[in-house]
Amino acid sequence: MNKFKNYFSIAALGLSSLLLSQGTSAGTLPQISDQQTLVKDITAEKALLSPKDQIEFNINKMFTDPVLRNANWGFVVYDTKTGKIVTSYNENAPLVPASTTKLLTTETAFSLLGTKYRWNTQLEYSGSVDGEGVLTGNLYIVGSGDPSLGGNRGGAASYGQIVTQYMDAIRDKGIKKITGDIIIQTAIFKENKVTLPENIVWLEQANYYLPVGTTKDINPRNEKMIVSQSNNPFNQVKKYFYVSPYTNKMVYADLYEGAWVTTKVADPPAFLANKLRESLVKNKIAITGKVTPKIVDRDPEPREVLSNYKSPSLAEIVAYTNQRSDNGYAEAILKSNGFMKLGDQTTESGRIVVTDHLKATNFDIVGLNYMDGSGLSKAHTVTPISQVKFLTAMTKSPYYKEYLDSLPIAGQTGTLKHMFLVNSSGQIFAKTGTLNHVKCLAGYIKTRSNRTLAFSLLINNYAGSTAQVKDRMEQLLDPTLDL
Repeated sequence: MNKFKNYFSIAALGLSSLLLSQGTSAGTLPQISDQQTLVKDITAEKALLSPKDQIEFNINKMFTDPVLRNANWGFVVYDTKTGKIVTSYNENAPLVPASTTKLLTTETAFSLLGTKYRWNTQLEYSGSVDGEGVLTGNLYIVGSGDPSLGGNRGGAASYGQIVTQYMDAIRDKGIKKITGDIIIQTAIFKENKVTLPENIVWLEQANYYLPVGTTKDINPRNEKMIVSQSNNPFNQVKKYFYVSPYTNKMVYADLYEGAWVTTKVADPPAFLANKLRESLVKNKIAITGKVTPKIVDRDPEPREVLSNYKSPSLAEIVAYTNQRSDNGYAEAILKSNGFMKLGDQTTESGRIVVTDHLKATNFDIVGLNYMDGSGLSKAHTVTPISQVKFLTAMTKSPYYKEYLDSLPIAGQTGTLKHMFLVNSSGQIFAKTGTLNHVKCLAGYIKTRSNRTLAFSLLINNYAGSTAQVKDRMEQLLDPTLDL
């Protein structure tokens, strides 16, 4: 932590500068209205400060600022070339990083899979096709855990586009009738019940987010349940809604178990298979069987590939994940990390793999509590100093360009498009993080003297609005461009 300059000495310097700027013949000091802030009072003084002194002066201001004075926050700017701290405050404190967690999740995927990695979702068939175009056998949809499957975002095709690709392949093979089933064969992401992390956020960026699992162990204990029942006497299916203790918003749940709720895991391959069956029927290609999963196949029948849908590259998916802060993609990437290393597609395996990878690459794990792939859990913590050391190491990695390209650009792209519009536009490349009373930013600064600096600014438990804390973040970071 830097030894900050004495606040009063800076103020005195500002006062003397102001006196000099008025000249010796004025006789009296200019009157300062009550509405003027300290920042306006010391304009002349700030002109005499170095960029580093300006940053430290701004940090000192935050100690009495109504938005941050009771907050728990840390800030560090780090020289990626010398490996030394440029300026800092509370950089060793474990803090909630929110979605800056995705920096670790996506980097691990680059390391394990490579930037050009693509997931395959194949359409296969068993049996034979006779002269009348009758397939005596089954169709198979074989997935590999594509996080973007059917998402129609980040370069991924929609379900409709994939079905069209599969239908073209079926026609090209001359298939006019299918006597078997459409079998979904993938063990990836097969879980459909886990325990949710504590203090999870239920509403982020105006999108409801209720992950697979149960609310049984959620804290605090002020969950509310609303039961909705149809007025139709022949349709008495109950629907259950969980009321978030954080946003007072409702989210739908599939099952109520007396004291908590359970939701089902999203199953993109099943959705794709059902869309394919609908398209077959619509296009008058008869199919007698049904859509059915086969997780374990101890005696697989011979099959041939009809069509192979390839996902966008991992670099494209990571770019979308970090630019848009997509939680679904981040959690799916986490599970892919677990599968590639341990052959297990659970969240817990993903956590183990990411943590082990960080340890193996000398990540400073003091204060680290890695809970999920996206940063939704408030039980997740990391220190600002460990983030900047990690980002510094990244500048020497073979995939640094793809990693840097994935980050939002101040004033221009992604979740930073509407921040730093004046002084720092185009010169800060960083991952944002937002939870209830948590605002974070970590990434790189390209200074006007062409230095590359890493920084981390993690703010927890601030007062006021998000717009107000964003303003303070800009005050702290804008002077770094002149370092």
